[in-house]
This record gives sequence, C-alpha cells and structure tokens, in this order.
Amino acid sequence: MCGIVGAVANTPVNQMLYDGLLLLQHRGQDAAGIVTSEGPVFHMYKGPGYVRDVFRTRNMRDLSGNAGIAHCRYPTAGSAFSDLEAQPFYVNSPFGISLGHNGNLTNSESLKRELFQLDFRHVNTNSDSEVLLTVLALELERAAQHHRLDTDAIFKAVAGVHRRCRGAYAVVAMIAGYGLLAFRDPYGIRPLIIGSNEGMGGSEYLVASESVALEPLGFSVLRDVGPGEAIFVDQAGVFHARQCAEHASLNPCIFEFVYLARPDSVIDGTSVYESRLHMGGELARKIRNIPAAQDIDVVIPIPDSSRPSALELANQMGLKYREGFVKNRYVGRTFIMPGQALRKKSVRQKLNPIGMEFKDKVVLLVDDSIVRGTTSREIVQMARDAGARKVYFASASPPVRYPNVYGIDMPNQRELVATGRTEGEIAHEIGADLLIYQDLDALKNAVRATNPSLREFEASCFDGRYITGDITADYLSQLAVVRDELRGETEDLLEDQKAREEAA
Repeated sequence: MCGIVGAVANTPVNQMLYDGLLLLQHRGQDAAGIVTSEGPVFHMYKGPGYVRDVFRTRNMRDLSGNAGIAHCRYPTAGSAFSDLEAQPFYVNSPFGISLGHNGNLTNSESLKRELFQLDFRHVNTNSDSEVLLTVLALELERAAQHHRLDTDAIFKAVAGVHRRCRGAYAVVAMIAGYGLLAFRDPYGIRPLIIGSNEGMGGSEYLVASESVALEPLGFSVLRDVGPGEAIFVDQAGVFHARQCAEHASLNPCIFEFVYLARPDSVIDGTSVYESRLHMGGELARKIRNIPAAQDIDVVIPIPDSSRPSALELANQMGLKYREGFVKNRYVGRTFIMPGQALRKKSVRQKLNPIGMEFKDKVVLLVDDSIVRGTTSREIVQMARDAGARKVYFASASPPVRYPNVYGIDMPNQRELVATGRTEGEIAHEIGADLLIYQDLDALKNAVRATNPSLREFEASCFDGRYITGDITADYLSQLAVVRDELRGETEDLLEDQKAREEAA
C-alpha cells in the first residue's frame, strides 16, 4: 500500500501536500516525494525515508505552485532500497506527466514487453508504477487532437489505461499546463476520496487515499472516486468527472478496514472505526458458543488497530478490558519489515507487557489479523512470561491463507502461518491455548453494518478469489520467487549497513 495526495488550490500547495503525507504516513514509510506545478513547469523533490526526514526547508521553498501531487511509498514491487523508485515518477513526453500510484499491477511484466516491442517505450525501473505512467502517457498521446488535450481526450486516455492495465490502482497525476488527474481501477480495490473547499479565490480540491487527510487540511468530504471513474481539475479550478470503464463494480479491499486504514478514516462511505467495532461484536457472538472459552478473565488488545474490536468484544461479553501492552511508537511497523529475524527482533522492542494485567489470569489477546505468525508467537510468549495462566488468541479477521497481489506485501504463500494448517495447528504454532478466528461472512457483515450498500469486497487473502481474473498458480509461484529475491537483497543490504556501522 502507499499514500497519495493531489491538490489544486488558490495558494501554494507545498505545505498542504507535506501535511497530507504526514497524515498518510501509516500507508508507507520507505520513501516520499512531492511534485508541484507552476503553470507548465514542474518542481520535484523525493527521497527514501519518512516524510519528516526527506524534506528540508530548502526543498520546500523550491516546490512552488498552486497545484501538485505527493506520494509516500511502501514497496510491493521493485526494491525498497532503490532511490530511483521513489515516487512520483515523471515522463517528459508527451506533454510532461508526473504520477503517483497506490496498488499493484498484475500484468506489469507483459505490459513492459508490449511497451518495448510494440510501442517503442522504455521502462527504466522495476516499478509497476512507471509502467502505469508509460501506458498513461501513450494513451494521452493517442487521444490528443492536434497535439492538444481537452477533457474528452484525457478521459479517453484513462479509458485506454483501464483496457490495458490489470490489478489495483488508485492514481494521482499532473499534466503540465493542464491540471490534476485522478482515477481508480474498475473494481475500486484501493481507496481514493475527493475533498473540496471554497476559498476566497474560488473552489479548491484535494484528492487523497483516505478521508483522514482532508478535514485537518480544511477540506470537506465531497465523495469517493468511483470504481473506473476519473476526475480532472484544470488549472482554473474547474472540476470534471467521468466514468471511464465499461464494466465497473465496487469491490474495496476488505483488509483496508481490518488493518491498513486509519480508524478515523471513512472509506467508500464506511467508517473504519465503526467497522472494527462491529468486528468485535461478531467475534463476541462466536466466542459465546465456544465452551472452552468461557473462563476468560480479561480482554487485552494488541495495539493499535485491534483496540476497537477488543473493546466491543469485552463490552458485549461483560468482560474486563485492559491495556496490557505499552507500545514504543519509535519502532517501525513489524508487518512491513523485511526478514523474519528482523521482525522477531523488533517485536520485543516495540511492545512491553504490564505484568499486573497478566499475572495468574486467563487472558484473551485480540489482534486484527495473523499473517506470518511470528509477531503473534512472540506476543503470546510475552503474555506467558508476564504470568498469564492461559493465553487465548482471537483474530478479528479470518485466516490469511493466500497471497495478496493487489498492493499488500504478503505474496509468498509459504510465509503465511495459516497455509496448510488447521486452527488447532496454528494455535500450536503461535503457542496459544486456544485460537479463535473471525468467519469471513461475519467480517463482511461487520463492514456492511456501517454501509449496507457495500455488496462485494476484494478478500483474496482470505478466500483465494482474485477478482481481476488473471491470477494463475504460475503467476503466484513466480511472484514468490521475485519477492524471495527482493527480501534476500534487502537483508544483504541491511547486513552490509550493520557491518559498516560496527566498523565505524
């Protein structure tokens, strides 16, 4: 996943884009970048690291202009350690286009070959986002009339992107001298929302991955970008929108509601926080019918995203809710750290148990999900070391048994603790006395309870159904090989870095 922001305003947008990235920092911490547009001229700065570390005052001063886009990166393709793959990307022909992308193309390799052999276009990195930019540039060139663009040509180009690109993509792009373009894939897998503000100079617009980036910046939620829809805001601030896909249907990634999004966000009309409360309610209903789970003394969340579910579960079952773990907020998220050993090492640095909440108690730990199982095993052991008599473990989501190919870094099925194991075997693997998983239908009902108009979801990591229809066993095998190679490179780089630090 990544975070994207785009803005057209009546005043300089550099600070607005920077602040927007800070609000979306949870969606990516590997790199960040901002591009602003000053008429036909782009100004760009990007680099690896957290938003606060990438930009300095001198960089911000150079980012002049009243329109722009920004991106914070979490790599699911390419290399986390390549500065070349920080976004936004830029291509100078035709027109001059800069683009930031959240999601993952599933046909990027075939598109690369097609672009090189048929369209004579060269892609310089391993990033699928550069592939998407190249396809957009080519479609804009084909749609342009007499080397000029109008809204019809721009929307026609997006329709061409939809025909050629498969997978998940929410996109913000700047076209030099024209304005801000944003669009979403025909299944609406990754989120994208529009905000508006009436300033003294006229209407202003902000597009972002999550609604949490809008209100703090002074924008009111206008609506979500629909699946397959494109919006274009020209340099005069005029807003245009059009459906550009022939067969669009809304299938948001259900993992956004489970874990990825901030709880104070609203995605496709659905409160993430309220959805997580309902997940806890669904878990409570299931646990009531499990005889072995009727001796629970206390419910303890594993911070942060499981708190609403744990709280509602405890309330509905009449159990004590306690904060049993203190989180060190200055350690990176273990979910996105490369390598099992590195993840394992960081768990103990990240969480510290409060002994009095565990000693001689039957504890129900609640987490949003169990992916690789490494973190869960460490946390269960911490609870035992703190004196828990029994440790039960509840997941607010079903077993993660399949790789996600739409922008979440869990592509290698061998790494998933639930693959090929029963719930009892998984409980043994993580060291829990009892393991309770949410049922998939219950999870969907929990999200629908907030917004009944949501009919379908992208839930492939739970059910193995890939909605784009192009994912084969060979594709997943090849993806696993690529990700293994990437992790190997990453761990080698980390070891080299550690050796240099120790030598210094």
